Formats: sequence, structure tokens, C-alpha cells
Amino acid sequence: MKITYYGHSALLVETEQAKVIIDPFLSGNPNSGISPDDITVDAVLLTHGHSDHLGDAVQIAKQNDCPIFAVFELAEYCRMKGAKVKHMNIGGSHIYDAITVKYTQAFHSSSIQEGDVWIYAGQPAGILLTIEGKTLFHAGDTALFSDLRLIGERTAIDLAALPIGDMLTMGPDDALLAARWLQADKVIPLHYNTFPDIAQDAMDFCDRLRQEGIEGFPLKAGESIEI
Repeated sequence: MKITYYGHSALLVETEQAKVIIDPFLSGNPNSGISPDDITVDAVLLTHGHSDHLGDAVQIAKQNDCPIFAVFELAEYCRMKGAKVKHMNIGGSHIYDAITVKYTQAFHSSSIQEGDVWIYAGQPAGILLTIEGKTLFHAGDTALFSDLRLIGERTAIDLAALPIGDMLTMGPDDALLAARWLQADKVIPLHYNTFPDIAQDAMDFCDRLRQEGIEGFPLKAGESIEI
């Protein structure tokens, strides 16, 4: 499994059997390093509806004739925009070709702004993505919560992707505890340095992970790891 980081919380996941992108905030993020026009995938996965996660999902789904996986209300919003969708909800899983997707809790909010109107986008979520025997946990935007320990106990997670930006999500201290609870050997920090208010030192966070026996990967946009 190859995981490429495209800034903020966007991850492209590739195996021999499938390609998936999670939270493709690309054209709106000058640090993504890639255009949505260049994305070729079999599915788009969304953790919630905020613009820095929904991003270019509808465009990517349409150009690839592939589904968007999202919590029910957000999936319906994307369907009404012309995309194929898979309606998910918290605790549910679905097998789609070579991929298995399970939606978990996240503690955050989820909405979409259109002009002066805010549209309810269902509950925020984390995602367990399994392809060819490897499992990635993308926590989405979330606070620290104790059921992360349960997720780690029930699932063999090969790589966890955790927000560290603070202010809008958990910060480095809470993300470090989340990594322990998830029992993940490898962690990619997400959701930091895109805006001034979420500036963090990812190298320092990964140094702290190393002291816990966890390998951290402070990837720059366009960089990849393989597990």
C-alpha cells in the first residue's frame, strides 16, 4: 500500500488492485501540489463536509465515474451535485470491489456553506480503509475521545493519519495519546500548517512519537510512504 500526502488532510492510497483518495482539498489549497484534474481513482472517501475536506470530491468523482463514500447527508448532497455515491453512516462498513470501508466516530462538526446558507452534512467521521490486507485509519477532524482505544483494540491498524493542528481538532499532545490508544506502529500527522491558526511542528511531533516506539512520517505535499 502506497500513501501519498497532498497537504492538509488529503491522502491518495494506492495498491495493485485499487486507488482511493480521502478528503481531496486540492484546488483550494495552494500547498497541495496537484490539480484535481490529475487525480485518477476508483473511489473518493470523505470524513465530513467542511470545505477543506469536501474540496474537489464531486469533480474527481465525476471525471473518474466513481462513487463518493460519505455519511448519509453528505452523500446526498454530493448526489444532488451529480456524483455517484455510497451512503455510509457511523459504525457501518461496506465492501466495494477490492476495498473495505468502515466509518467510525469523530468528535467535530460537519456542514457546507453555500452563500449565506449553512447546510447540515451529517455527523463527522473517521475512516478505516482496508485494501489487500493493509488497514489505514484516517481519523478525520476530531478531538481526542476514549473510544479510539476500542478502535485500536478491535482493528490491526498498519498506519494512522491523525490531525495535530489544535484549535479546530486535537493538538499534538492529544494526538500522541491517540496514537498510543490506536496501537499503530506508523503515524502521518494531518491538518496542520495550512492556515496560521493551526501551525505546528510536525518534526517535533514525530520525534515524540519515536520516543513512544511509533514511527512518524512528517510528509510534505507529494511525498509518499509504503507499508
